Amino acid sequence: MTQASIPRGEPETFYSRVGGEPTFRALVHRFYEGVAEDQELRALYPEEDLGPAEDRLTLFLIQYWGGPSTYSEARGHPRLRMRHAPFRVDARARDLWLHHMAEAVRSLKLPEADETELWQYLERAAHFMVNAE
Repeated sequence: MTQASIPRGEPETFYSRVGGEPTFRALVHRFYEGVAEDQELRALYPEEDLGPAEDRLTLFLIQYWGGPSTYSEARGHPRLRMRHAPFRVDARARDLWLHHMAEAVRSLKLPEADETELWQYLERAAHFMVNAE
């Protein structure tokens, strides 16, 4: 989306700057391709079909970065730690998650500043989710 296509008076969001929904769908789809191939990380996902998890993460990231609030409308407040509490997330799981997410972020080929901003958030979020030694 170009600056000219942003409604007058609306601040540019990271979401619009990086290409909106298609960018976030591509990011999360690439991430879950990695998860599906990683037996150790895949074991942390209880659903046989990763599609619903992919959709939830996509909608969360879209909302977080300034897109539509579809995630909260459907699921309520994100409460990320609470939602992940039933799952054992240790340093190894975090590192595997970050490995696949880094591959997905790089695949977007965003401008360096945008890639850095996105990566820094994802890295902080991954560390925040750790709930086991």
